[in-house]
Amino acid sequence: MKKYFDARLIANLYIAIDAVIANRLRSLLTALGIIFGVAAVIAMLAIGNGAQQEILNQIKLVGVNNIVIKPIVEQKEEKISEKVGKKEKKKFSPGLTIRDVQSIKDVLPDLTEVSPEIILDTYVIRNGFRRSAKLVGVHPSYFKIYDFNLIDGKIFSEEQLRFGAPVCIIGSALKSRFFPTENPIGKSMKVGTHWLTIVGVLSERVVSQASISKLGIRDFNMDVYIPLQSILIRYRNRDLITAEALRLAAQNSRGFVFNNGQNNGNTENEAEKKNYHQLDRLVLQVDKTEKLQPTAEIISRMLKRRHFEVVDYEIEIPELLLKQQQRTNDIFNYVLGAIAGISLLVGGIGIMNIMLASVLERIKEIGLRLAIGAQKKDVVQQFLFEAVMISVSGGIIGVILGVMFAYLVSSFAGIPTIISFSSIVLSFGVAATVGLIFGIAPARKAASQDPIASLRYE
Repeated sequence: MKKYFDARLIANLYIAIDAVIANRLRSLLTALGIIFGVAAVIAMLAIGNGAQQEILNQIKLVGVNNIVIKPIVEQKEEKISEKVGKKEKKKFSPGLTIRDVQSIKDVLPDLTEVSPEIILDTYVIRNGFRRSAKLVGVHPSYFKIYDFNLIDGKIFSEEQLRFGAPVCIIGSALKSRFFPTENPIGKSMKVGTHWLTIVGVLSERVVSQASISKLGIRDFNMDVYIPLQSILIRYRNRDLITAEALRLAAQNSRGFVFNNGQNNGNTENEAEKKNYHQLDRLVLQVDKTEKLQPTAEIISRMLKRRHFEVVDYEIEIPELLLKQQQRTNDIFNYVLGAIAGISLLVGGIGIMNIMLASVLERIKEIGLRLAIGAQKKDVVQQFLFEAVMISVSGGIIGVILGVMFAYLVSSFAGIPTIISFSSIVLSFGVAATVGLIFGIAPARKAASQDPIASLRYE
């Protein structure tokens, strides 16, 4: 009995294959909706997965569970009426300093990492070549927070950190530019006005232009890293009161530096002159994401008190910003998926319409099959097989086109795409299911034909 049933099933499949091949052009046109729908699903999911991976890479670049504190110009809020006829009282703030770092460590001892940074624009000179670069004073915790790895050399030692030794770690791009054929470890290069000995080389970090513009991430591969104490001793310490600083402060108070908001032509960078913060950046890392917000609130209140109610800093939580960006990306993927799903739905409706039209064209064929002994379930199986074959064939072509389109987008548009096996299986499975579901109605209509009436049909 089972062999008999299998034979009938195979016979119905052969009849369906012959019918599809006999009407190749119509079958191809019927499958167009499925083809473009599957191709759209695969391409859109590939673009979405690529965007998702880009966001994860951005999270690694800015660090996980980080709180970033940046110095800014004091934020002011006052009533105009209060200022008229009264001498404005200015509050003094020491700015963001290493003393703030120590206070934060005392108040929040369970922080995973604390990384103060000082960043200076400088230049690198070696063998007659000069290149602009960033000089970054850091602690070893900096490399842990940003997950930097060394391809050669070692991190600063405790002695080098304590005494501010003239040593540095360079990015991979600087190594390629100034030491293309030799090992830079132990060699010296002039950074600004001082000679520094290279003790390490960082591995390359791939940073997209989107990350640089959206997240304020610089090109780490062109940076020179030195101990924080070294940059304070050998280059610049804004926390020190010098004769030049007093002179500039006096000029500023008398309006010599800025007159009615316009620069009077001093050669120094005015923004740098007004920068009284010892640190340019402070990154704090917590062990759990849920601690980010309460920790940031504690730090904000503490810094406001230490800076005498002067809000000359801003606190950012990059993880939350990236999560919001990821949420936006998810919504975008949902919209694209819905559009692709509609394409598959339209393709399924097209299959149903063509199959219903095919039933009307093949009424005599259906009547003849029923008259010579075919059962109604045989007719149902034949038309279901035809619908599924059209949708599956369209699914295969759609998968090929979707993969090709994803690669073209990645190559020519510069958008990262990741084609996953699950997206191919999902789209192919949906295509087959669509053919099965939308083929049921035409198959039932064909099986419900009266054999005698069908044979007399003109």
